[in-house]
Amino acid sequence: MFRFKVIGSLVLPGLMLLSCGIPITTSTKYPIDILYENEPIERPYSEIGWVEITSEDTLSADQTTNKRMMQRGNDAKTKELLTARLVIKAQKIGANAIIKVQYQYYTTVKSEGYLLKGLAVRYRGE
Repeated sequence: MFRFKVIGSLVLPGLMLLSCGIPITTSTKYPIDILYENEPIERPYSEIGWVEITSEDTLSADQTTNKRMMQRGNDAKTKELLTARLVIKAQKIGANAIIKVQYQYYTTVKSEGYLLKGLAVRYRGE
């Protein structure tokens, strides 16, 4: 059985359109505080330095059909794993929090990539 979605005068069999991105914030608990770029920090801190992870990969065959991108980006689970890697990197340099965390995803004709970065800090008095 086929379901049809009507978009204007165009009928597309079995198509579900999702135009929402997966948020970077999750309920996952990490061993240090994670504050995204829009979240205020309410404790005094000293900056240690920026930490980041980045990668660029060739698009896989299942991401494209007839030279058109069919899916892109990282799902929530992948973003959680990337954040965990960022946490480990920050802990190695003595941070007990990462603030101003940003996630960027980009694509080109043949590749996709991401950048996850944040400012590693140490709370004062700890």
